[in-house]
Amino acid sequence: MKTLLRWAVGTIALLLLLLAGPVWILASNQVITDGHWSNLDRSSAGLAPHPDQTQEAVVQVYAARAYSWRGAFGVHIWIATKAEGALEYQLHQVLSWRRPTVVSSIDTPDRAWFGHPPELLADYRGAEAAELIPRIQDAVARYPQADIYRVWPGPNSNSFIAWVIREVEGFEVALPTTAVGKDYLFNGVVAPTPSGTGYQLSLGGVFGVMLALEEGIEVNLLGMSAGLDVMRPALKLPGIGRLGMPARVAGSGD
Repeated sequence: MKTLLRWAVGTIALLLLLLAGPVWILASNQVITDGHWSNLDRSSAGLAPHPDQTQEAVVQVYAARAYSWRGAFGVHIWIATKAEGALEYQLHQVLSWRRPTVVSSIDTPDRAWFGHPPELLADYRGAEAAELIPRIQDAVARYPQADIYRVWPGPNSNSFIAWVIREVEGFEVALPTTAVGKDYLFNGVVAPTPSGTGYQLSLGGVFGVMLALEEGIEVNLLGMSAGLDVMRPALKLPGIGRLGMPARVAGSGD
């Protein structure tokens, strides 16, 4: 009986610890929960080069807090591509309300995600971007779970992005700790990290560990991750994300 009681107390304490970050995000009003999606900001953040002024190919990856209460737990990520000489960007992402869930559409690359401004995770330009674009398009078309969406533990929008990144040679992007679903693996339990600088073990996106130069050390429990970035010192917490130096933007400027 005492053993069962200690197990129950320990489990509750662990859950409270995991939820502390998301609760704080909600309590401090860092996510919008009371506005209808149609009235929320979707304007450009000014992070993407204007296609009228940029001839070279561009590949960028963005993350922004998810819509409504989900934003307390994590971010939504998308890939934006512009071929050399093109006058429009194409966005690649998974949307929970669509079937199939994978959507590739012409749109503004750096729009706010329903009231939440985006953060730039990767910025590839020129010949490097031109080589990546057809590989990205091919991977997007081959995504194996286009008819399934699960907020937790995956596959979701972040599982899709992580899968595409792993499938595309030369496309190496460290995804934030708040990208819930990034640790859901489609085949097996071991895979390279999205940055390509290490490896991770994941059991259905519910439990896992990661060790890599870019991502650092991460432990995934119940879909939420915590860790330590050693190369660019920062503590990474569930819901909150990085506390410390900002992450490196992957891309042509490496």
